Amino acid sequence: MARFYDPKDERDLARVEAILRQGGIEYAVRRAGDRNRAFREIQVAEEDLPRAEELLVR
Repeated sequence: MARFYDPKDERDLARVEAILRQGGIEYAVRRAGDRNRAFREIQVAEEDLPRAEELLVR
């Protein structure tokens, strides 16, 4: 899996997840950081990166 997108908040996360689901792109949400600096990133398979980017810019 490759890092694809860092959502700004829950709403942004839900928006990008919906776009990926509708486009048939499998993804994972990785949570990282510590208690003071937790963050999430959306990951997709490397071969799906170009298609995921295309879907996101539409």
